[in-house]
Amino acid sequence: MKRAADFRLVLVTAPDLKTARALAKAALTAKLVACANLVPKIESHYWWQGKLESSAEVLILFKTTRAKLAALEKLIVAEHPYDTPEFIALPLAEGNSKYLDWLAASTSGGKPLTGTEPH
Repeated sequence: MKRAADFRLVLVTAPDLKTARALAKAALTAKLVACANLVPKIESHYWWQGKLESSAEVLILFKTTRAKLAALEKLIVAEHPYDTPEFIALPLAEGNSKYLDWLAASTSGGKPLTGTEPH
């Protein structure tokens, strides 16, 4: 295990797969994230404008670095159809060294590590 203080897991919900895929592609193309996992068919229950609401959504799990957070948040807020999109960044405590090295290389703008790429 390697200390992972410079890495983040970011949670973003989207209304559908088309939107989630577009957000993931935009973040990946801009080298703001190393990976985006899409978890379809989640059921969200929440307060919105004073009313209890529920909806089907897609959860996006972005793997990124602390240094890329502000730019990623700017992209999500600009491209997301919601007035107030979820954007929650969780710090990582530890992780597999090779995985974290891949994550760093994939978001640095340089050439990612070769071999079996992790997800």
